Amino acid sequence: MEKRTGAAQQRARQAKKPQKSTGGSTASRILIIFASIMVVMIIGVGCGFLTATLNTKADLADVRPPASSQIYDINGNEIANVHADENRVPVKMNQIPENLKNAFVAVEDARFYEHSGVDPRGILRAMWSNITSQGVAEGGSTITQQLAKNAYLTQDRTFKRKIQEMFLAIQLEHQYTKEEILELYLNQIYFGNGAYGVQAASKTYFGKNVEELDLSECAMLAGIPKSPNYYSPTNNLQAAQQRKATVLDQMAKYGYISSSTANKTKNEELHLVKASTKAGEEASYFIDYVTQTMIEKYGADAVYKEGLKIYTTLDIDMQKAAEEAMKNLPDMSESNGIKQPQGALVAIDPHTGYIKAMVGGRGTDQFNRAVLAERQPGSAFKPFVFAAALESDFTPSTIIEDKPLDINGWSPQNYSRNFNGKVSLRYVAEQSLNVPTVRVAQEVGIDKVIYLGKEMGISTFVTEGPQNDGNLSTSLGGLTRGVTPLELTSAYCTFANDGVHVKHTAIIKVLDRNGKVLEEERTESKQVLKKATANDLTSMLMGVVARGTGTAAQIDRPAAGKTGTTSDYHDAWFVGYVPDLVVGVWVGTDDNQRMGTMTGGTTPAVIWKAFMTKAMAGMPVKKFDGAVLTSVEAPVKDDTKAKESKDKDKKGTEKKGTEKPANTESTKPKPSPAPSTSRTPAPSPTAPAGKTAN
Repeated sequence: MEKRTGAAQQRARQAKKPQKSTGGSTASRILIIFASIMVVMIIGVGCGFLTATLNTKADLADVRPPASSQIYDINGNEIANVHADENRVPVKMNQIPENLKNAFVAVEDARFYEHSGVDPRGILRAMWSNITSQGVAEGGSTITQQLAKNAYLTQDRTFKRKIQEMFLAIQLEHQYTKEEILELYLNQIYFGNGAYGVQAASKTYFGKNVEELDLSECAMLAGIPKSPNYYSPTNNLQAAQQRKATVLDQMAKYGYISSSTANKTKNEELHLVKASTKAGEEASYFIDYVTQTMIEKYGADAVYKEGLKIYTTLDIDMQKAAEEAMKNLPDMSESNGIKQPQGALVAIDPHTGYIKAMVGGRGTDQFNRAVLAERQPGSAFKPFVFAAALESDFTPSTIIEDKPLDINGWSPQNYSRNFNGKVSLRYVAEQSLNVPTVRVAQEVGIDKVIYLGKEMGISTFVTEGPQNDGNLSTSLGGLTRGVTPLELTSAYCTFANDGVHVKHTAIIKVLDRNGKVLEEERTESKQVLKKATANDLTSMLMGVVARGTGTAAQIDRPAAGKTGTTSDYHDAWFVGYVPDLVVGVWVGTDDNQRMGTMTGGTTPAVIWKAFMTKAMAGMPVKKFDGAVLTSVEAPVKDDTKAKESKDKDKKGTEKKGTEKPANTESTKPKPSPAPSTSRTPAPSPTAPAGKTAN
């Protein structure tokens, strides 16, 4: 072990001593737990010793030669060759800012200067954290262990590999000084966007050499390796900023900076450089999605250097149709050098969950809006309300009153500001009426609507805290966070698949460089809705396309779908389906500019139709099994309101083929709606509500 420098000693003093328990019985229990864990660890280490020592290396500079990974479409055609592309420029320790070294030590391995490669205290702390959180909340690997794993081992998550990693870490500590280990580590780790090591990352994100980084930039980089896809500032700036704040807090906790400096730096603006892209690369967003999914599972080195063969669900002909259809996006303006509006398209086979096509934008940046953009769905969320109603003994013919509604000061309105009297649930869906939808949600309970949405794969609901989705504005698509095009499209697959939700996937099979199967797709399915519910809902949504707000999406075969538009014209949607394919289209602006008066029944429906016309060309026309288009009941207005209705200005009446957005569909209704009347735990998806609409 090298002689500690003054800086190392200062860092060592920051490590906090564990507090002693004062309770006799509590201390005894803790001692027993600790002793049991140590016995298990000792036995495990002993059993793995021979295997581990046989795989340690005399020369730790020996690294396996890298091999590119290949990505194939559903027909076995190679569509991408993935490799690091020499994007690693090693730098010496004296070139790396102290703030960057300290940031990594603080957030990754606070006792780095105290342990000898393996930190038993860190392992026990991580085990306790994971036990108490009933999941993997914290890892126990030291920086030295991470270096050993990334440089010399595969990413297999096995006990054997973990033991090898621990012994290699101890060997590294004997062969190199702490400063040398940290230098090797900082030049080895992956930062997303093909950048290995701190120099490549600095150039990739900030366009400067690593020695020029300031504290804010150092903290940002130190936060990325935990999950390079999620915390990359070019992919998810908000999450990257939150992670940066965590790093700064850790630096303050261990005495590297003051709390005031940490708080000041959290609010400093980052000046990111525009990421370079390969112009014209086919299926670039899908390839990036698959690549990042593999990195999350196996690590960056496995994807970029270990020669994986990745077989995907992509249908290249559908992908070409999707990219061609997205050319129907209009040109408005630019935001940060990126043309607006942006758009996303996702096509999924509802029976298998296979993603057949994916477009995440105009192709001028690397932000995949299909997967990462959480946007307000507007009326495209209403089918989940209708599904909850049909599960609760409503029928498409159930009558709901479309009349003024006041909920603790919140009065939702239809776009036309008119009320239609008594209307059927089918008519509500076709004309996208807001007030009756709120009444239905009030009747069945918003908790049931959210429950069904979760069961169909929507993961972005907020159910706790002062701002959450447990209120009736959710029924109109006013969600706290929003929803991604991928998850909303996947949820609609449940309607097209007789109420069975199949988890979406992009990967069928993965082989290593030797042909060993690392994983194979296994369908995960669940009956969420009754088959009758799915059929009734599909019948209602067929009416949306045939004569409602979605007529611009009509094609030469039976189709169902729903439009969605937010109140400030920030987001427009059309999610529609035929029996064997569900396609979601979103159009919006990155900076929430108003898109004129674009609605879900205009540009998104046109893009959907353009895609489906090409994607389904040559395929036989197929009818829905159990769902047919039926006539819709005409509204019945109250005689006392007839004169008032005739006097209304009808200029704002919604025209056939377009959808006017409700003023209550944004996330900020004025005033905020009252909480849902249902505060009980979410009911079973098939449990009847026991009530009918008035």
